[in-house]
Amino acid sequence: MANLTVASKDNNALSLPIILALSFLSQIDSSRKFTLNYEDKASLNSNGEYAEFTTDDADKFVNDAVLRYAQKELTSLIVGNQDDVTEWLSRSTSLTSPDFKTVEQSVSELDSHLVLRSYVVGYSLTLADIVVWGALRGNRVSTAVRKKYINVDRWFDFIESSNSWVAPVIAGLEKTAYDRRAAASAAGASFNIGLKNTENGIITRFPPEPSGYLHIGHAKAALLNDYFAHEYPCPSSRRALICRFDDTNPSKENEEFQESILLDLSLLGITPDRISYSSDYFQQMFDACIQLIKDGKAYADDTPKVNMQEQRMDGIASARRKMSVEENLARFDDMKTGSEEGLKWCIRAKISIDDPNKALRDPVIYRCNLQPHHRMGTTWKMYPTYDFCAPFLDSLEEVTHALRTNEYRDRNAQYHWMQNALGIRKVDIWDFSRLNFIKTVLSKRKLTTLVDTGVVWGWDDPRMPTVRGIRRRGMTIPALREFILKLGPSQNILNLDWTTFWATNKKHIDPIAARYTAIPKENAIIANVAGIDTPNTIEKPKHNKNTGLGTKKVCLSNEVFIGQEDAKSFSLNEEITLMNWGNAVVSNISTEPTTGKVTALDLQLHLQGDPKKTEKKITWLATTPSNLVPVELVNFDYLLTRDKIEKGEEVTDFLNAQTEFRTEAWADCNVVNLAENDIIQFDRVGYFRLDRAFHDGQPAIFFNIPTGKRN
Repeated sequence: MANLTVASKDNNALSLPIILALSFLSQIDSSRKFTLNYEDKASLNSNGEYAEFTTDDADKFVNDAVLRYAQKELTSLIVGNQDDVTEWLSRSTSLTSPDFKTVEQSVSELDSHLVLRSYVVGYSLTLADIVVWGALRGNRVSTAVRKKYINVDRWFDFIESSNSWVAPVIAGLEKTAYDRRAAASAAGASFNIGLKNTENGIITRFPPEPSGYLHIGHAKAALLNDYFAHEYPCPSSRRALICRFDDTNPSKENEEFQESILLDLSLLGITPDRISYSSDYFQQMFDACIQLIKDGKAYADDTPKVNMQEQRMDGIASARRKMSVEENLARFDDMKTGSEEGLKWCIRAKISIDDPNKALRDPVIYRCNLQPHHRMGTTWKMYPTYDFCAPFLDSLEEVTHALRTNEYRDRNAQYHWMQNALGIRKVDIWDFSRLNFIKTVLSKRKLTTLVDTGVVWGWDDPRMPTVRGIRRRGMTIPALREFILKLGPSQNILNLDWTTFWATNKKHIDPIAARYTAIPKENAIIANVAGIDTPNTIEKPKHNKNTGLGTKKVCLSNEVFIGQEDAKSFSLNEEITLMNWGNAVVSNISTEPTTGKVTALDLQLHLQGDPKKTEKKITWLATTPSNLVPVELVNFDYLLTRDKIEKGEEVTDFLNAQTEFRTEAWADCNVVNLAENDIIQFDRVGYFRLDRAFHDGQPAIFFNIPTGKRN
């Protein structure tokens, strides 16, 4: 009998492969039974042996649990092709990577392997199929990749549909993880918003335009739609969230943005039930527009754009509003061909001339664009607007509730008019407040301006409010999810301060951030330390309150670097504490008479002294060359000088003159073992994310992570 208690908080690649492997084992060998429980830690107990693995480290968990355990306990059940199966067990780890490119390369290799195969190894189901499939099924990053490869997608669906015992295993794991996540996410926020027509479950949608990277405002919309899709599941689908790319403006859109959005969603822990594209329905929308024209509910207009805006503002009817159906259809046909004449026209819904709600004043629903479409090429020369596309496709794709930000509130009546005019199924709307932060813009147009003008390095600049940017700054995904979901679907408009945002993150990183030492190079002094015979090293915990992080080397020497500010604070004969070493007495201080700058310092070790009784606990670094690693510590300020940029104001008029601050420093030898994206704390300096690892003598670059404290 083997007992397994396992679940990750987001049901990711940590646990699914091993659970499926054990379930597979139970299927083919009834003498071995496994009890599956779903908790926060994974425990394996087989043949009297016991091992425990945390679910925070995907690589460690998969390597230790799937490979070692599966190879040791399950190899005897692999009939034939044992080496091939074992090879695929090892290769499956790359499919659990959070890195998009790593997963794509592995899936591409798997796709080539499966060209003429129904199974990964041999001619029947083996452990290789189950573990590889489980690695893909449990990794949200792979969702965006898998569907691009026809052989992998075919094989994946085949494994899932032809083995009925798999579904209950997944359902059990998902339900527990989702229930726990929903309960935790809702803490501190009211999600009881009185949605109507939920008795049969709901289907939601997240419709990003692939014209930029997801920012934190998009993240809120995506997470809330994902939350309610789980809160009110449809009987026919456990997860009823559609990600529909609103790709109706080829001038701004490309595949790079599309793939980045899918990756960012996966990193947010969101796996859409379906992925679709507005461009999939161009023909249906074209036909629907023709019907609107025939019904006298839409007309063609060649009024110049500026004049049209003035007429709409003043409630003046277009001269083309009374054109005949035949004339309107003829102009629509001109638009379809992209002819010189067609480029002059657009199609407007015939709703109202002077309604108090200006969104109802005959909005444009089709316009020409000769730019090739990134999916459709030059097939189409005209495209529907969002105002036409959203209500039509929400109804067509069986969305039951359109949850969107309240910037669209004035257009809700327009949305319902469109569905009534088309005679299609109605969709309920709930609008929630958009996310606003001080000294930050979330307008995609304004963010694009910052990128295009070189104000920032790119969409993933750590000063940008994009998902990539804030992650590069050091925000963790669990903290981001917690912060947004605690805000809930409230309709109250708030201009939030970043302090609460980063304070939430600190709670997540403080317990797991290993502690290291960094001393700024500028004006650092070398202090002589008496009382140590020869340089040596000792082992100290990386984190005094989390010994599970292991130990680090601390180099001891009779010469150490000390920061100038610390040195200037010392008094002669004062006893201080050298962190990670012990106490010392300041026996000599030399300073420049005019500036007060310390030029020399002598210390006498007093290791029997009590660190609890000293006022000053300082950081230091042995000057041993092998102990000193060059680093750059980078701090950032807000991009903007104004808390809020008003509508019509240009973001470039309110840019902060300096937003990037770099400090050259020495760090201890242990940082050479860090990898990109590692989050650490430099004692008494702050939390940092490693953006570029130390390599070939090039300094490691660390980005400071805010903690929520005001400057």
